[in-house]
Amino acid sequence: MASSIHFLMCAPDHYDVDYVINPWMEGNIHKSSRDRAVEQWQDLYHIIKDRAVVELVQPQKGVPDMVFTANAGLVLDKTVVLSRFFHKERQGEEPFFKEWFLQQGFTVHELPKDLPFEGAGDALLDREGRWLWAGYGFRSELDSHPYLAKWLDIEVLSLRLMDERFYHLDTCFCPLTDGYLMYYPPAFDAYSNRLIEMRVPESKRIVVGEADAANFACNTVNINHTVIMNKASAELRERLEQAGFEVVETPLTEFLKAGGAAKCLTLRVTEPIQPLLHGAATIESRTIRLEGHLLDSGLINRALDLIVEGGGSFQVLNFQLGEQRQSTSQAEIKVTAPDHNVMEDIVSQLIDVGAVAPPQEVCDNPLETVELDGVAPDDFYVTTIYPTEVRVKCEWVRVQNQRMDGAIVVSETPEGLIAECKLLRDLKKGDRVVVGVEGIRTVRKTEARDQRSGSDKEFGFMGAGVSSERRVELVVEQIAWELRQIRDRGGKVVVVAGPVVIHTGGSEHLSRLIREGYVQALLGGNAIAVHDIEQAVLGTSLGVDMKRGVSVRGGHRHHLKVINSVRRHGNIANAVEQGMITTGIFYECVKNGVPFSLAGSIRDDGPLPDTQMDLIKAQEDYSRHIRGADMVLMLSSMLHSIGVGNMTPAGVKLVCVDINPAVVTKLSDRGSVESVGVVTDVGLFLSLLVQQLDKLTHVYQVAQTV
Repeated sequence: MASSIHFLMCAPDHYDVDYVINPWMEGNIHKSSRDRAVEQWQDLYHIIKDRAVVELVQPQKGVPDMVFTANAGLVLDKTVVLSRFFHKERQGEEPFFKEWFLQQGFTVHELPKDLPFEGAGDALLDREGRWLWAGYGFRSELDSHPYLAKWLDIEVLSLRLMDERFYHLDTCFCPLTDGYLMYYPPAFDAYSNRLIEMRVPESKRIVVGEADAANFACNTVNINHTVIMNKASAELRERLEQAGFEVVETPLTEFLKAGGAAKCLTLRVTEPIQPLLHGAATIESRTIRLEGHLLDSGLINRALDLIVEGGGSFQVLNFQLGEQRQSTSQAEIKVTAPDHNVMEDIVSQLIDVGAVAPPQEVCDNPLETVELDGVAPDDFYVTTIYPTEVRVKCEWVRVQNQRMDGAIVVSETPEGLIAECKLLRDLKKGDRVVVGVEGIRTVRKTEARDQRSGSDKEFGFMGAGVSSERRVELVVEQIAWELRQIRDRGGKVVVVAGPVVIHTGGSEHLSRLIREGYVQALLGGNAIAVHDIEQAVLGTSLGVDMKRGVSVRGGHRHHLKVINSVRRHGNIANAVEQGMITTGIFYECVKNGVPFSLAGSIRDDGPLPDTQMDLIKAQEDYSRHIRGADMVLMLSSMLHSIGVGNMTPAGVKLVCVDINPAVVTKLSDRGSVESVGVVTDVGLFLSLLVQQLDKLTHVYQVAQTV
């Protein structure tokens, strides 16, 4: 018997499944056999007693899970960090375990009352004594880990649990003698699995399958080279034996009904300190502030979800609820992450919903110098569509030329500090680029409660979302009203169109919009122009007669003939002026002075002389035409619409129309409250839009007459 190893156990005198606090308990209320539970516990007790010293704590009525002593606390040498149970059903165990540790002469540490931590169920020492693996996600909070590092003076590695069946670390993770590790990878997130693989060599990792994991094979008691468990498959047994372990199985099915097995039923209370190792925690915490209609807009829930889904933890430090209907609320939230990189990812997402560091905490956002043209520093901040400000010399500076997927360059000029958004390819050596996320905020509009309900403005632009077929007419009515308002005040509408506009009969309607002043720029690819001109000159689109809907003999050559004819004239404008093109979308653009830009691709035939085949120049041209737009109307062109969406800052109204819901969802789901998707045939949409504009014109004429 290895008398230097001591375990704490608690007899199952009062054990039963009295409540449900994990998935294993569901359907097992009062279905555990008391006699069989006692027999299985006694068998485990004697197996361990033959190999170590077993000490007992007195079982107590009213706390049936006290039998799972692994959750009493975390022990290292003569120091213990007591558990703070997450569920009230187990909180009654805390004073009994505290009394036992004090009687045994342990130095006892207690966490803040509202900070859950469930002992050696969620904190497992590497058996070589090099570090502490600490779990979080279901029962223990990440914020408890810095306390463990401080009080136990040991390095803490944080692992996030993802599968509610494996709610404690010891249900899916078991460090073994000689540096081996037995674990179930699907129970963890990607970050945690990478951390495990970095710390434990592949030759030492014993991966269990789902069947073994469900039998709590990882919930194992390890005494030197013996592993004691509920059950092991032949494959797992062979792998353990090859690693030099003796496998001892002892049925613990009655305790599985409550979500525990061998390890849960024991707490090792002799854990020696490694004298050369000292405390460290990679955990990072920051405070962020949110302001707005946090409750009824769902913003606070969204922010907290982003923190948890990103692998972090949170603590709401302060919440001030707005007192009046139009009052805004404020919240300060402490965000904790397992390391710096995870924290940066979380805060980047929080910035997108309007979070900001308290102003007293950040005076200057870190800047790094570009050392090579077109290459940003590694940790550069990636911009979004939202108006952004950066902290420079204790002032907020608005970023110019806002767009998605760029870097922020800060410079000093005679006129003052300037921050501007630049694409990577435009960065120059010596540029000072914003890195990290410490002094950055996005400027989000605070929606009034009336605006969110949509009760005030009869024709107010729709909120973000995707409208299905049954709502098309309502959406068109609102879009038409907005188009009329933009035109009448001299605003700017940019249309992004694909060749489907021609194929579905929408050419005449889009032509009319251009002719009547509703369009100020047209963007697309080679195809929209080719098929529009093919229809205008030859009456076909892709060789199909647009009036009869039938293929024309030799029609598959029509688009090439049209391309050739335009090339002979030099460009589209010349073809219009010389009478080759007399109708259609591009005819109206030329005649009405509406600029257009055609961006080429590898699939283009010809192409037309107007098509810009240099991708960089095409992007720059698109960006120039978008500048100052009030609305962008995207008509069945996924490729070009996505490109335009990335270039367009928040505040520009976006309308995406496509028969494919996936395209509409992708383009409308940008987080902007001024975007809407319409799932319908684009030809039908344009027809309805023109009809609705006619109705508005009639209404205005009647009003003027009156």
